[in-house]
Amino acid sequence: MQDIKTEKITALQLDEMKKMAGSYEALFSRRAMKYKELGLKDKKLSENDYRDYILAEYTFLKRPVAILKNKIFVGSEKKTVEDLKKAVSVERSIS
Repeated sequence: MQDIKTEKITALQLDEMKKMAGSYEALFSRRAMKYKELGLKDKKLSENDYRDYILAEYTFLKRPVAILKNKIFVGSEKKTVEDLKKAVSVERSIS
């Protein structure tokens, strides 16, 4: 568990999450208030832009993020939550 409001995400952590998620864009939240405030929806963002915004402002990280073994679950979409529940269940049954 990490409260990213009080303990900022590090570049190393973000880079590891990107390896698991496939891209920084997959980790980026378009629901953040600053997304609209900064007019980002009208800009073409690069992978480096997504990375820089997430590192600069925690609200740009799509949440929740759960990492179980080498698998990452990002966001609160129904399918993601169901997949996480299944993975946790499997882990518990193995232990």
